[in-house]
Amino acid sequence: MNIDEIYVGQEYEVKRIVTDDMVKLFAEATGDKNPVHLDEEYAKKTIFGGRIAHGILSLGIISAVLGTEFPGAGTIYLMQNAKFKRPVYVGEEVTVKLVVKEIDKEKRRVLLDTFVIKQNGDYAIEGEALVKI
Repeated sequence: MNIDEIYVGQEYEVKRIVTDDMVKLFAEATGDKNPVHLDEEYAKKTIFGGRIAHGILSLGIISAVLGTEFPGAGTIYLMQNAKFKRPVYVGEEVTVKLVVKEIDKEKRRVLLDTFVIKQNGDYAIEGEALVKI
């Protein structure tokens, strides 16, 4: 996507299902094998009542959307801040929502609000990303 096609207030949304395979592959790739992510019996006894995805995995989904869909291929992730508000459960469908806040055409940078929204409408993650196009 060309920076001239982007405007303040522009929104992009896409749905993703956080699968068991995604969680297991993420755990293997990072070494984060916390049983709350991998062991259903253990996770049932926690405050979550079941297995949850790694918070950083949800941020990774945002990264994938930025680099492949909006703004798209060639986008460079410069910064992300995030507040983890609620867990995302294994098997849950989430919506990634991006909202353009600021555009610096000279530096080819875009500041976006970033959200991961649960099926029930609650926000799992709220944050901001700075990308270079």
